[in-house]
Amino acid sequence: MLTRLARHSARHLSRSVSTVPQGLHGILEKRPDDVVITFAKRSAMGRAKKGQLKDVPVDEMMHALFKATLERTELDPKQIGDICVGTCHPPSPLYVSRAAALAAGIPETVPISTVNRLCSSGLQAVRSIAQAIESGEISLGVAVGVESMSLNPRPTPEVVEAVDKHPQAHDCTQPMGWTSEMVAETYKVDRATQDKYALISHSRAEKASKAGIFAEEILPIEVRGQVISADDTIRPGVSAESLSSLKPVFPDWGAAHTTAGNASGVGDGAAIAVLTTRKNAEEEGMEILGKWVAASFVGVEPRYMGISPIAAITKVLADTGLSKEDIDVFEINEAFASQFAYCVEQLGISMDKINPNGGAIALTHPLGMTGLRQIVTGLAELRRQDKKVLCTSMCVGSGMGGAAIIVNEARP
Repeated sequence: MLTRLARHSARHLSRSVSTVPQGLHGILEKRPDDVVITFAKRSAMGRAKKGQLKDVPVDEMMHALFKATLERTELDPKQIGDICVGTCHPPSPLYVSRAAALAAGIPETVPISTVNRLCSSGLQAVRSIAQAIESGEISLGVAVGVESMSLNPRPTPEVVEAVDKHPQAHDCTQPMGWTSEMVAETYKVDRATQDKYALISHSRAEKASKAGIFAEEILPIEVRGQVISADDTIRPGVSAESLSSLKPVFPDWGAAHTTAGNASGVGDGAAIAVLTTRKNAEEEGMEILGKWVAASFVGVEPRYMGISPIAAITKVLADTGLSKEDIDVFEINEAFASQFAYCVEQLGISMDKINPNGGAIALTHPLGMTGLRQIVTGLAELRRQDKKVLCTSMCVGSGMGGAAIIVNEARP
């Protein structure tokens, strides 16, 4: 499978490699026109329907996040050339995003857009701002990823009968839990394997939380007079025994191995990043946290949506002339343990490098936030380790996948 996906990726490069820095030396080289990240933080996350953000709509989250960001960075909002918000399910997302920006003190002269690439929406927002800077259209921009799965759960996609008759079209609108079971059944990922990887995620996240590691990446926000600064999504004390005792949540599909303990949590939260050119950052005295290198998006068989990080990671490594060994930290979204386990084992990457502080199974997966949250988390971990290169990736509903390469430039 990996060989076939690698061949497919190599044939379908999205950009000429001549436009992307090549190899480890190439991506580490510093140029005035590099797109750099000068600020990257996230809100604390909340459990859907039960947690600290359960009644907070996306505009209120963004309003608080914009205000906190402007206060922390002392950025003159007039400098912002564009804002892009990645989000999936809130109604009228552009209107509420624009309103939140204006209410936070961002002037009416600053435009804003929203993008929806489902689980990679946050990454797509960063890519959109980075490409606008690369093209010279703007010199500084802001990317946001946000989701309230409490107030805006996944709607059931509706297509006409003529479209639904196409097998792949039918599959691409099915629930994500169904795709988890299809991956487990087809690629023989048994329940014990899924629970094994889930336990790694839960254990790492609990340890990181107790050590205060997530505080480094969380930007406290004030909502309705309350300061929100710590995740309420991490479940302490998860064990192999407690995971194995859980009942399947999709008993009618496949082998019914997916449980509430080995699938990503449903949650709420937001993340933000400020991007500009290296030249502008240096002239304005901005701290440079990291360098944006490249992103790649791929399509796969919708039924097996979850295996897409294999193709996406293969492609972004090919696009940048990197090897797996060049990557110091991987942040790979844990949509389901079924697909995560298969991707890890097919890619042949040591778990020592992947999700060092746990992933979405333990932390939760607010859809529009995750693609940017993983960048925030990955850069913070690289700073702690004093390492250089992050590869972030996620599967995407309907049968797609995304991946990106980012270089850490901050010292611990």
